[in-house]
Amino acid sequence: MTLRKTIAAIAAAAGLFVAGIAHAEWAPKGNLTLQIGFGAGGSTDTIGRVVAKVMKEQTGWNVIAENKPGGGGVAMFAGIANRPADGSVVGLGVNMPILVNLVNKPGDLGFDLDSFDYLGTAARAQLGLFARADAPFDDVAGLIEYAKANGAAPLAFDAKPQELAMRQVMAKSGAEFQFLSTKGGAENLKLVLGGQAIAGFEAGEHLPFLESGEIKMIASMNNTRHNYAPDIPTLPEQGYDIYVDPVFFFAAGKGTPEDARMAITEALAAALDSEEVKTVVMNSLKSPIENMGPEGTEKMLRDGLVNVGALFGK
Repeated sequence: MTLRKTIAAIAAAAGLFVAGIAHAEWAPKGNLTLQIGFGAGGSTDTIGRVVAKVMKEQTGWNVIAENKPGGGGVAMFAGIANRPADGSVVGLGVNMPILVNLVNKPGDLGFDLDSFDYLGTAARAQLGLFARADAPFDDVAGLIEYAKANGAAPLAFDAKPQELAMRQVMAKSGAEFQFLSTKGGAENLKLVLGGQAIAGFEAGEHLPFLESGEIKMIASMNNTRHNYAPDIPTLPEQGYDIYVDPVFFFAAGKGTPEDARMAITEALAAALDSEEVKTVVMNSLKSPIENMGPEGTEKMLRDGLVNVGALFGK
C-alpha cells in the first residue's frame, strides 16, 4: 500500500475527514521539525516525542522533536510566526498560556491568532473542581452556600486561570473564597484530603482517589464534561459562563503551502490514531485523543481568546 493510501486509510478509520488526500504525496525536502513549546520531561514533551516518532515510522519522513521552552510556548510560536512558512517546522503547544498572553500583552508577542495555519489537536487536559467525599455539598451552588455560611472558603489552585475563574464565581455569587496557591495537583489533593482546603483543582492525579471514594467531583472546569464523569456538569452548565480548557494543539506558520499543510495534517491525524500515541496521551493526561482538525482547532482558539478575556474581566 502506498504512503498516501496508508495515511488516508488510517485517518478514515478514525472517522477524521481531511480534505485533499492527494496532497499526502508531498514530503519534506529535509527534516520536518516538531518543536515542543516546553522543556524536556513534561506531558507536552512526552506527547510531542511520541507523535514525532510515530509520524516518522508511518511516513518515512525524517521527523525530529525539538524542545523550544519559554513563556509556556510563547517563545516557540513567536519563532514559528517569524520564520519562512515552508512546511519544515510544526509547533506543539498548549492554548492557555498563549491565550493568557494574547489577552494581557497582545502587542508584545510578535504574533496573534492570524499568524498560523492550524493543523489539529492532540487532547485536552480534563480539569475538575473536587472536594473531599464528606464535604457538605455536591455542586458549585452548594460550595457557594457553604462559603456564605462559613466565611471565606479555602480553595487550592496551581494555575492563575483557575483562580481567575473562581474570582468570577465570587463576583457573581457574592461568596468569598480564600485562594491557596500550590505547585501542582498533588499538593492541591493533599490540602483537600487534609482538610486545609474545602475544594481544589485536579487534572489527573486525583483519579485513584475518585475511584476509591475519598473525593468527589464538583464541576468540570473545561468547556465539556469529562469522559470519566459524564454526569458532572461543567461550570457553564452550573450558571457561570467561563471555563478553563487546556488543549494541546499543532500549528505551522501562516501561508504554509497547501500541499505541505494538507500532508502534515493527514500525517498528524494518522499518528494520533495509533495505539502507541493513544496510550501515551492517556497515561500522560488521563484523557483520550481529541483531534479537532484544522477548522475546529482555530475555532477553539478564537472562542478561547474570548473566554480568557472574560476571566480577566476584559
